[in-house]
Amino acid sequence: MDFVTKLPKTSNEHDTIWVIVDRLTKSAHFIPTREKDSMETLTRLYIKEIVSRHGVPISIISDRDSHFTSRFWQSLQSALGTQLDMSTTYHPKTDGQSERTIQTLEDMLRACVIDFGKGWERHLSLVEFPYNNSYHTSIKAAPFEALYGRECRSPVCWAEVGDV
Repeated sequence: MDFVTKLPKTSNEHDTIWVIVDRLTKSAHFIPTREKDSMETLTRLYIKEIVSRHGVPISIISDRDSHFTSRFWQSLQSALGTQLDMSTTYHPKTDGQSERTIQTLEDMLRACVIDFGKGWERHLSLVEFPYNNSYHTSIKAAPFEALYGRECRSPVCWAEVGDV
């Protein structure tokens, strides 16, 4: 887990993207938030976007952001039966995956900044979709395929593969 901060504020006052990457499948979730969101708000978002779709993880690797080092976060994880593994800054074995994902996300957002502008939040799913459907050499598949065991159906390729 990590954050992309200091983005232009959207109409919903979002200025941050919470990046959550699954270590096994490399699938990523890009969740719009506010830099000043409370722990309660982040916890609700986490349960809504991650736990409801994937269940409670066995462990979480987090950066040293103050949100995640708070006693509340640790007590929440303890209550859920989740182990919180704290990384050290720039430790490649722990935070490298999220840093690579964030670099890709930032590159994708930069490519769209003229079209999206302050409306990046409305289009974030259009960035998450191709990320999760792109081949990753480390898992020899797209994250969607690793997660669900099949290729994702996309209207972009329907004519090419003959789907009607």
